[in-house]
Amino acid sequence: MSIGLLREGTVIPAHPLALTGGRTLDERRQRALTRYYLASGAGGVAVAVHTTQFEIREAGLLRPVLEIAAEVVAKEADRPFVMVAGACGDTAQAVAEAELAASLGYHAVLLSPKVPGAGEPELLARARAVGEVLPVIGFYLQEAVGGRRLSPSYWRSLSEQESVVAIKMAPFDRYRTVDVVRAVAASGRGDDIALYTGNDDNILADLLAPVAGRRVVGGLLGQWAVWTRAAVLMFEEVRRAWAGDDEVLRSLLARAADLTDANGAVFDVAGGFHGCIAGVHEVLRGQGLLAGTWCLDPREGLSPGQAGEIARVRAAYPWLVDDEFVAAHLDDWLR
Repeated sequence: MSIGLLREGTVIPAHPLALTGGRTLDERRQRALTRYYLASGAGGVAVAVHTTQFEIREAGLLRPVLEIAAEVVAKEADRPFVMVAGACGDTAQAVAEAELAASLGYHAVLLSPKVPGAGEPELLARARAVGEVLPVIGFYLQEAVGGRRLSPSYWRSLSEQESVVAIKMAPFDRYRTVDVVRAVAASGRGDDIALYTGNDDNILADLLAPVAGRRVVGGLLGQWAVWTRAAVLMFEEVRRAWAGDDEVLRSLLARAADLTDANGAVFDVAGGFHGCIAGVHEVLRGQGLLAGTWCLDPREGLSPGQAGEIARVRAAYPWLVDDEFVAAHLDDWLR
C-alpha cells in the first residue's frame, strides 16, 4: 500500500533532528515534527537522511530517531504513509541500517552515495545487497554537500535491479537530471520506478514539465521539511495542472522562481550551503517547532545574514508559508 503511494507520487519531507541546547535529542520536539508532517498532509517522511544529519550515527542517535518517527506514525497515522529510512556507509553498514529500519516498519531505504573509495561497481553491489532487505530508492546527491558525479551507465544498471522502486534526483544540475531519466527509460523498468525531485532549486520546473518525456511524480525534499502544509497544497495544484488546468499551470509557473528564491535563503546558497540544515531549523524555530537552530556539529550554523534572508522570503511569499496552520496546532503536537 505504501509502496503504491510512493510509485503514485507524493510529498515526502526530509525529517530534521530536534536538539536541546546541549545538543542532545529533544524527544518531545522530535515527535512534534513527525506530527506536523502527518497533519500537514504529507505522504511520508524520510528519516536519517542528510537533513536529519548523517552524524546521528556517530552520536548513537540512529535507532532512537528512527524509532520515534515510526512510533508516532504507527499510533497516529490513519492513512497510507511512506516511511523512508536513510542508509549510509559501506555494504555492511548500509545492510545493517536497512535491517534496523525493516525491524521498525520502514518501507524503503534511501541510499546515500557518499561511500569513500567506492567505485560505481561497489555502489551497485551495495544497492543489490540492501535491496534484499528493503526496496531501494536511488539518490543522486549534489556535490556541494558531498555527492559525486555518477555516470548514465550507473543509473541504468541501478534501475535494472528489481528492488529499486524510486530514484531521488538531487544533483542540482539539469544535465545530470536528464541523464537519470533517460537511464531509467533505457533500463526497461521505467513503469516500475518512480522519479522524485530532490532538486530543491528547481522544484516546480521538475514537477510541471516532463523531463526527457517522463513525469516526475513527487518530491523528497529538504525544502519540504519547512512550510509543509503549503507544500502539500502546492502539490495539489500541481496535480490539477497535470489534469489539464491551464490557469493553475500558469499560476504555478509564475511562482516557480519565488520558491527557488526561498530555497536559496533556507539552504544558504550565498554561503555555499554551509547553513542549509541550520536554515531549515531556523524556519522551524521561528514557528515554535524547534527550540533552536543547533546542529550536532557545533561548526554548523546559520551564515551571516541568513536569518534575515529567511525573514525576507517569509514576508515576500505568503503563499509559501504555513505559520497560521502551525500556530493553530502546535500545542497539540508538543503534548
